[in-house]
Amino acid sequence: MEASSPIMQKTPLQDLPEASPKPYKKSFVTTLMEAATLRTPSFKEDTYYISNLKSSEKKALQELKDKFLASEASDSSMWGIPLLGGDDKADVILLKFLRARDFRVPDSLTMLLKCLAWRKEFGADNVVEEELGFKELEGVVAYMHGYDREGHPVCYNAYGVFKDRDMYERIFGDEEKLQKFLRWRVQVLERGINLLHFKPGGVNSIIQVTDLKDMPKRELRVASNHILSLFQDNYPEMVARKIFINVPWYFSVLYSMFSPFLTQRTKSKFVISKEGNVAETLYKFIRPEDVPVQYGGLSRLSDLQNGPPKPASEFTVKGGEKVNIQIEGIEAGATITWDIVVGGWDLEYSAEFVPRAEGSYTIAVEKPRKIAANEEAIHNSFTPREAGKMVLSVDNTASRRKKVAAYRYIVRKSTALVPTTFNYA
Repeated sequence: MEASSPIMQKTPLQDLPEASPKPYKKSFVTTLMEAATLRTPSFKEDTYYISNLKSSEKKALQELKDKFLASEASDSSMWGIPLLGGDDKADVILLKFLRARDFRVPDSLTMLLKCLAWRKEFGADNVVEEELGFKELEGVVAYMHGYDREGHPVCYNAYGVFKDRDMYERIFGDEEKLQKFLRWRVQVLERGINLLHFKPGGVNSIIQVTDLKDMPKRELRVASNHILSLFQDNYPEMVARKIFINVPWYFSVLYSMFSPFLTQRTKSKFVISKEGNVAETLYKFIRPEDVPVQYGGLSRLSDLQNGPPKPASEFTVKGGEKVNIQIEGIEAGATITWDIVVGGWDLEYSAEFVPRAEGSYTIAVEKPRKIAANEEAIHNSFTPREAGKMVLSVDNTASRRKKVAAYRYIVRKSTALVPTTFNYA
């Protein structure tokens, strides 16, 4: 049951003092971010429709099929799809190898044959079912979580936990441990690939979000180079966009380290987001109900077990502005449950219930309090004894910075009148 459509009131603060004018000068970090972002043109994803190919590309596809048919691997499959099956799915895979090598057929064939040999040796077709013993890393270091606005599965990567020396030694302490970690990382990617359509016009690639916060750059150099090389050699055109978040000042060093291992086309997929802009960046590509709570979204890992997430409403809170979200039409005994988040909070939040009847007192469901920048989304519920409206307030009047935000709610009608209750999650 839904209450009536919410009303949003925005109150600007009129008398914020003017800041003293200062000459604009780009910071060193800003310059690095722009350099990394503008280094290559933006990426345009292939539709994989044969009719959209240039005549030279169609010719290259047929030539690759002919040469592959003459090879000893002609009966091979990838992800359960026969490569010479004569259908659209096989064409999608072959076009990925061609695109990765700019439609140079000899190079594409070499890449394809090497990939098939690696998959056989590595046992990639069965790795998804293996128990590799990395439970402590699941949902933390690398994991699939939700979809972007275009339906691409999203893979999150965060290596900050390895700043702990004991954790680092436990996972990367020797060559055997490193190889086991790489196998686990391939397993995560293969799970994501199993969600793809492999058909023209469908979802044929994933999104990768990499959190660089606290990442030990020097210690992970070997592992990072292994992962980059392995993925680029054996998973061509499987990533539609690479979003780097919480990018620190030393990103230029990391970029120069990784750059030799990346193709120009791969680098064109990069999106760079410095620290403090995580939610703002992710919301451009991923709806807030699909963004994990630790990155300014509304999605918790436990939510994924309950089916598709309930859509959220997005809004912005300008600097010097207070926003009141009024959810009206709540009946006596009904329970309203809500989630709300503001990217990079650092503002004041409160929730109150305003009864419809005159003379009734407003109930402070959540008293005004300052929300820290790193706090996750608020999840709460309330059951009133009388009809009225819920008012959620976010007060950004102490800041000049505009912030992205989102909320959602559901009202469940009760069959019997119950006392006023607060249910904090």
